[in-house]
Amino acid sequence: MNITITGKQLHIGENLTNYATDALNSLVEKYFPQDTGSASVAFSKEGSQIKTDISVRPVEGGLLINSSSVNPNAYSGFDEACIRISSQLRKYKNRLKDRKYSAEPVHVSVIEPEHDIPDLPEEEGSPVIVAEMQDSLPTCTVSGAVMRMELANVPALLFKNSSNGVLNMVYVRADGNIGWVDPKLK
Repeated sequence: MNITITGKQLHIGENLTNYATDALNSLVEKYFPQDTGSASVAFSKEGSQIKTDISVRPVEGGLLINSSSVNPNAYSGFDEACIRISSQLRKYKNRLKDRKYSAEPVHVSVIEPEHDIPDLPEEEGSPVIVAEMQDSLPTCTVSGAVMRMELANVPALLFKNSSNGVLNMVYVRADGNIGWVDPKLK
């Protein structure tokens, strides 16, 4: 497994690097013994705390599983984030066994406009628009999309519905429930 460990405003020693590498290797190998995945761990300073962000893609082309933790101790924070990753890997492995959804990704690209978009005046407190990277658009059922959204720890997921081939979206509503957008085509 290819593992990248970085520190932002923080020096990562050899002991922590070895600890994180060994722990992630054994954790992912427990559920996905083939050695084709990748992972990244980022430790960053937040005041007196250390934030640990872990992203694991256990199989090349598969789901990206994210977890994070904030703790005064880097080792404890890493362990807390790994507990969530372990739970998500177990769910992902069980879903793959069920084979209730297609794991074949459809690639989506961000297309740059042919002409310049005029800058809009920035208002005080307005959100910044951030361009996203290329990602894959999964073909799956609604329950598969909800599972992918939860595993990736994201608030919304666009997917191609395997039952009708139409683009759908699932998202976390303000009340904590899951919303599903299924557009009607003319």
